[in-house]
Amino acid sequence: MTYREILKKYWGYDDFRGIQREIIESIGEGRDTLGLMPTGGGKSITFQVPTLAADGLCIVVTPLIALMKDQVANLRSRGIKATAIYSGMKNSDVIVALENCIFGNYKFLYISPERISSELFLTKVKHIPVKLITIDEAHCISQWGHDFRPAYRRIKELRALFPQAPVLALTATATPAVVKDIQQQLDFKAENCCSMSFERKNLVYVVRHTENKLQELLHILSRIQGSAIVYTLNRKKTKEVCEFLVASGITAEYYHAGLSPETKDAREEAWKSGRSRVMVSTNAFGMGIDKPDVRLVLHVDLPSSIEAYFQEAGRAGRDGNRAYAVTLFSRIDKQVASRRLSDNYPSKEFIAEVYDDICYYYSMALHDGLNCTFEFALNDFCKKYHLPTLPTDSALRILTRMGYLEYVEEMEYASRVHFIVDKNALYLFKGLPADYELLINALFRNYSGLFNDYVFIDERYLSRVTKLPRHRMYEIFVSLSQKRLIRYAPSKKCPIITFTRHRVLSKDLRFAPEVYEERRAAFADRLNAVIEYAVSDDKCRSRLLLEYFGESDVADCSRCDVCVGKRAAENTPATASPGDVERVMQLLSDGQPHNPAELDKLGLTRARMAAVLRELCDEERVVVTDGKVKKA
Repeated sequence: MTYREILKKYWGYDDFRGIQREIIESIGEGRDTLGLMPTGGGKSITFQVPTLAADGLCIVVTPLIALMKDQVANLRSRGIKATAIYSGMKNSDVIVALENCIFGNYKFLYISPERISSELFLTKVKHIPVKLITIDEAHCISQWGHDFRPAYRRIKELRALFPQAPVLALTATATPAVVKDIQQQLDFKAENCCSMSFERKNLVYVVRHTENKLQELLHILSRIQGSAIVYTLNRKKTKEVCEFLVASGITAEYYHAGLSPETKDAREEAWKSGRSRVMVSTNAFGMGIDKPDVRLVLHVDLPSSIEAYFQEAGRAGRDGNRAYAVTLFSRIDKQVASRRLSDNYPSKEFIAEVYDDICYYYSMALHDGLNCTFEFALNDFCKKYHLPTLPTDSALRILTRMGYLEYVEEMEYASRVHFIVDKNALYLFKGLPADYELLINALFRNYSGLFNDYVFIDERYLSRVTKLPRHRMYEIFVSLSQKRLIRYAPSKKCPIITFTRHRVLSKDLRFAPEVYEERRAAFADRLNAVIEYAVSDDKCRSRLLLEYFGESDVADCSRCDVCVGKRAAENTPATASPGDVERVMQLLSDGQPHNPAELDKLGLTRARMAAVLRELCDEERVVVTDGKVKKA
């Protein structure tokens, strides 16, 4: 089948959009390809279609477990064999998944970048007929990107196993420097970037300067109807803003990484279905969310980079209709940004102190500890050693990049179920409601060994096949546990620390410039770019964003608050100030005729320039001939 026939058969679309075909044909020709596509551009089509058109399997590397599960479920619903390997799975389940890929005609295997370091995975993957390697969120491989993740650097090892397989790197946000670095880090045989403009013609960018952000938020929500996402800086603030909106009569949910999976799913469903109008969230929400009719994305706090802002703002208006990306800015936001720099890059002395304290925390002797792994409670650790939470968390991440530790903030462990009565006794148990029976039967159809020991289960998948909400499944599992029919261990996320080197003296820690000084400077540059975006009042906001991503030949959008303000000023009668008159006369003092473009360099609005020239002509101090102005 042709690419277009595959698209029609599995997705029902008549043709590709944007640069999808360009990327697909590049991959089909065996060329390493970087696809630069803004949020909502249809990235998944670019690797799914060429994989289905060829023999063999595509490995998809993505950092988001929820996203890989959703994509696997979506592919299976279309009759396409796909599977995923993620943290929390038993070794036996990992082996089954990998052997299915070896022998079972599977087309897609989704993994996290951390999986590449697994000996089991590396042993098995060599026997898989891999024809394409896709890296989602590819900016994570670049130390100059806004979300660098050390595990991405190991993708080279995967590539080395399949030298004939082309690599497709995909990202929604990358500066020219990051575009170049991604290709270098992935050992592209030749530079090859397919990109589409980041311009969103239906999106209106607005910055509102206000000292009362909550009231301004309420005002904006009253003016812009429809579904909205409100981004805040921290978890505590999501709840505060949400409670304010609810008290003001607006249906809202709040969302952050610390919530249970059941709570996240219930709140996401309430928002997606329209029962709740506003989702108030940290940056933990939005990736992989397919809701095209979001009319407003509002940032109560400044994001940490233009890349992050553009990605989050781009979740508005994916249906192509007009939508708004609004940022609220107050006088203290510059100070907050400065604190964010010190929180994310604390002093070297502080980092060394944290390293020592971690070693004491686990009673780690000098020259000991290699490959020792521990569960880690950040709050308990900070309380014990009287350390500030945010800089400590950042210090652990920096120590990870330095190679002394591996700090995984939230290692996810899937839910587990063990039936503690035999099957006959279970069938004799009378009076179970219909949804209990439905869930139990789904467990038996999809999992084996439930009567022998705990079995890891995928509650998202079970929810999909039973049509039961996750929170209802949780209630059923708890009830069955109380009836002593099962043992149930809900999913949990637990931070993990692994010592990747023997303990050294803190004075011997080596701070490589590319790990600390250079990355700190890059972070400061990104913060400054966000502040510049917020305080700028004389340049089109869309142009500012596009130029940040390397698009120089762009016109003003005519929609943002700056463009609208300029247009209003030009249509307002203006008077000539003495300063304006003096500047124009100084330019004309050479006695030569000057065209309008030269006058524009003075920075006056058209209305002010017209007022100056009108006054000077009335006083016969200048003459206008053939459209040029000259001193009389």
